[in-house]
Amino acid sequence: MSAHFGSAKEAWAASSGDLSASGLDPKTVDAIVEGRPAVSPDRELERLEKLGVQVLMIDDPAYPSHLREIYDPPLLLYVLGQMLREEEPAITIVGTRRITAYGRELTQRFTRELSRQGVNIVSGLARGVDAVAHQVALETGGRTTAAQACGLDQVYPAAHASLARRIAEQGAIISDYPLGTRPKPEYFPRRNRILAGLTMVTLVVEAPEKSGALITARCANEEGRQVLAVPGGILSPASRGTNRLIQDGAKPVLELSDLLEEMDLQVAVRQLPIPGLDPADGTETALLQFISAEPTHIDELCRASDMPTATVGSTLALMELKGLVRQIGAISYVRVSEPAVDYHRMVP
Repeated sequence: MSAHFGSAKEAWAASSGDLSASGLDPKTVDAIVEGRPAVSPDRELERLEKLGVQVLMIDDPAYPSHLREIYDPPLLLYVLGQMLREEEPAITIVGTRRITAYGRELTQRFTRELSRQGVNIVSGLARGVDAVAHQVALETGGRTTAAQACGLDQVYPAAHASLARRIAEQGAIISDYPLGTRPKPEYFPRRNRILAGLTMVTLVVEAPEKSGALITARCANEEGRQVLAVPGGILSPASRGTNRLIQDGAKPVLELSDLLEEMDLQVAVRQLPIPGLDPADGTETALLQFISAEPTHIDELCRASDMPTATVGSTLALMELKGLVRQIGAISYVRVSEPAVDYHRMVP
């Protein structure tokens, strides 16, 4: 828009007729004209500078190209941190706020491996799947991008303020809402279009029948982007939405290679011994045969192995320190089995 008028200052002062002539739709023109009197550009710039927030206009070279291509791209994008780079591989990972042990484990596994290889993890800073995806990306040392449904001087939910600060330091938080905008229910669907528009691939890990993650998936579908979903048990309420997505044509994700294929990444898996991932004695070996990717309660392990609770508990504690198993929920365990992996960009 600044290119049409010559400068942002001239664009701000433009009449409704000139705004329409620049290609803006009537709804956007009305919103600009009606909201302009309540905004002081000089005061707004001071606040943005104080918070370290960058504003990208849609014609700015740093504006994400994939987002610019959607039907209704934000004219202005507020950015706190380092925006997603043009050449940077990225994936949107979303899901239910009421995450289960199954959803948490799969979100952690997929995010960890993708993040290790430089894939930017895009999500919505919500509780559940979103928060786990952001946290694992940060812990892995990777980059992550969060899209908010409010101004960048606020965090929703407020409990994620610390997480938001870490994301801004190691990635970016973005919004199309100006400073001072408080979150409202109607803002979240519009936020979801940004989540879907930032990347070419959206992964829904876990979602019930009524979930904001399904709105993100629908936005991605409407833009011709690839939607993937993790299948779950047909009796699990948390997986009804993802199972329905698969039924309607989304690609099911059964393993990491399914994600890599859609992102034009290839994986060479070499089954090599990993230091610290070998059981040290017969007790550990015996327990491992009863532990899989599905959470197994310690009581079940005691019955299956015919070992005393004290023995099983102390052995599991040592195995967790070695990285052989991981505790999930209330004293239930899953097996950690991560082969050595080499990733390479696919060459056309």
